[in-house]
Amino acid sequence: MKKIAIYGNPRQNGYISRIADFLHTLEAADTELWLYDEFGSWLRRNGVTGSWRLTSVLPADVWRLVSIGGDGTFLRTARWAGKSQVPILGINTGHLGFLASYSFDETDELLHELLEGGGKIEPRMVLRLHSDSLPEGIWPYALNEVAILKCDTASMLTARTWIDSHYLADYLADGLIMATPTGSTAYNLSVGGPIIEPTVENIVLSPVAPHSLTMRPLVVGGKSTVDVAVFSKPQRCRISIDGRAFSIKCDSGATQSAPTLRVTKADFHVNILRRPDSDFADILRKKLLWGQR
Repeated sequence: MKKIAIYGNPRQNGYISRIADFLHTLEAADTELWLYDEFGSWLRRNGVTGSWRLTSVLPADVWRLVSIGGDGTFLRTARWAGKSQVPILGINTGHLGFLASYSFDETDELLHELLEGGGKIEPRMVLRLHSDSLPEGIWPYALNEVAILKCDTASMLTARTWIDSHYLADYLADGLIMATPTGSTAYNLSVGGPIIEPTVENIVLSPVAPHSLTMRPLVVGGKSTVDVAVFSKPQRCRISIDGRAFSIKCDSGATQSAPTLRVTKADFHVNILRRPDSDFADILRKKLLWGQR
């Protein structure tokens, strides 16, 4: 009996019947199902019941993890998976679906890949944020990006940046994004950063609304250490880790020489389960209409 965990977005009322059918099909296939408690409670409130169990902690020895929602839900699923490296299959009920690439119209394929071990497992690089200013209990890892952003003010911030202890530049901008290849098609893409094949290991540095034309996106090696000291007139800046935002104190004048934030490659990967015939070029054509006129 295979143990399968399900994480879902509890704000998708239009998909309740399809989710119910999918779960009941898995039950009939003699699986042991565990649902994230918030998602399972939402289903129960909407009349969907079954023999599955609810939990807030990923159970041990899970065979596969399923994310039901959009790419934002997939990021939360990856956080729930933690360092377990359990392969995650995403069923897209959102918009683009770069990470959650399956749909409920592919029930046969879903069952084969969940029960028979089909599919292609892609290990994806993860970033870790190191800082004494991290709020207590926050998960310091990002599958997409770590972003340093100005707070609610018209003033720019300055992000003084070092690569492997070598001074790089002072980024005068609304922010600085440090993205993984997986995250290169997310926030990084919206600010003009490059698209990178997601299974390679690099870090992309992309400024947000830079003040100078010489501040261009930069790709560095995946083993690089990126250190940043942040200066801002309001003496606060906002940090976002895959969309989980908090503010930290920073200096008002660009006089500090020691970094306050460090970004490195994490010591584990997130494993994404994709269909066997999936390739990056196909995803670009379908999701970004690559090459169309």
